[in-house]
Amino acid sequence: MAILELADLTRLLQESAGADESIDLSGDVLDSSFFDLGYDSLALLQVVGVIQREYGVTLPDDAVAAETPREFLALVNGVPATETAVA
Repeated sequence: MAILELADLTRLLQESAGADESIDLSGDVLDSSFFDLGYDSLALLQVVGVIQREYGVTLPDDAVAAETPREFLALVNGVPATETAVA
């Protein structure tokens, strides 16, 4: 799997769950909580589904428990791609 970067994650969050216009996701948000960024576990669940389909990985159930983008990216980028990856 290609490395998922913060820009990819914020794009997926915005596409999957929308964006709070009062929050600037283009800034340094790696260590901000998803709650402070306006996203809950349902939003992360939607992003997990997209990542699993688009990147062909199976993420652990606790991926939605990540509290910050940094934790989520570390978890996602630590999972090896499967043979079903869609390029």
